[in-house]
Amino acid sequence: MPDSLQRWMKEVSRLTQSGRLGQAAKFIQQSLGAEPAEPPASVRETVVEGLVSQASQQSVTPHRTPAPNAGALGPAVIAPIHTTDHLGLTITGRHTDLGLTREYELYLPPATTTRTAPLPLVVMLHGCLQGPADFAAGTGMNELAREQGFAVLYPAQSQDANAGRCWNWFEKAHQQRGQGEPAVLAGLTRAVMAEHGFDARRIYVAGLSAGGAMAAVLGQAYPDLYAAVGVHSGLASGAANDLMSALSAMKHGQAADAGGGVADPVPTIVFHGDSDTVVHPDNGARTIEVAVRRSELATMASPTPAPLIEQGVSEQGRNYTRITHPGTEGAAAQAEHWLVHGAGHAWSGGREQGSYTDPSGPDASREMWRFFSSHVQPERRNSR
Repeated sequence: MPDSLQRWMKEVSRLTQSGRLGQAAKFIQQSLGAEPAEPPASVRETVVEGLVSQASQQSVTPHRTPAPNAGALGPAVIAPIHTTDHLGLTITGRHTDLGLTREYELYLPPATTTRTAPLPLVVMLHGCLQGPADFAAGTGMNELAREQGFAVLYPAQSQDANAGRCWNWFEKAHQQRGQGEPAVLAGLTRAVMAEHGFDARRIYVAGLSAGGAMAAVLGQAYPDLYAAVGVHSGLASGAANDLMSALSAMKHGQAADAGGGVADPVPTIVFHGDSDTVVHPDNGARTIEVAVRRSELATMASPTPAPLIEQGVSEQGRNYTRITHPGTEGAAAQAEHWLVHGAGHAWSGGREQGSYTDPSGPDASREMWRFFSSHVQPERRNSR
């Protein structure tokens, strides 16, 4: 039996045995070159403990956490998403760090004869009630990766860790370097970076809602790993430290600490709808304030340029305000804040194939990549 067929059968068996029948069916369809059926609309679903309550556009597939004794990367299962190679490759696997295990999907664009440099990597953290495949479909990030030439990593939150599949950004145990979910996500990032030879100076992280809040945590905890951060409809690192403060911050917005004098600024781009009723739009402004303050702490001797304010309209007619905080002495912008007018809790410019998307807004995926690609990790330590 050819190796490729063995891998295909192993992946179908793994998904079926874990109870993920919908994903197994979708994988078979994709492998045969067929387009997967559009997921059925589900009734209103409430995230456990009241963190988020809104209509989900897809049904939630049961999910089980891999055994905690899995290897650092585990036996990664290579699974071509199509029989043709021009669409790239999706690899599924699992990673364990500090006793925590998370599954993931890694998208690799098709190889080209002209590519000589290592690929950049964008880590994408889904929101509550989402998963890697749904998030990839809604953001269109894989299509952009094929066009621009970068890899995309989609870690999956365990339903055992959070019943609503939210990243636990609001718990103290998951807010620091070297512990909890930040440690397992940073460890996973390093593992795939080493395995596939990605460019260590061009590693970025972005997320939506709880994923956006966790992206902000990762940027603050691991500024030596992530060269820039994208926060969509999320909150600043340090905005909450328990459930009650999280609910308050989501409802009203909350000021956050700039990092206790940490001198490593992390370039940050924020998207937020000004009609978001799940995470108050003031949280976007707070996230930008933290990024700008950290930049000021790192460049005390340099004058801070005044922000640039631009009013615009997306191709689909959605108005937005874009505030850019320039870098010093002609450097790339340190922060960008996109306030999308009339938009709710949804990925701006996203695709209807995924949940929590607003196709009428400016393209957040493309704008985040533009911002990311202008930033390269400075030469400095890269420790755990």
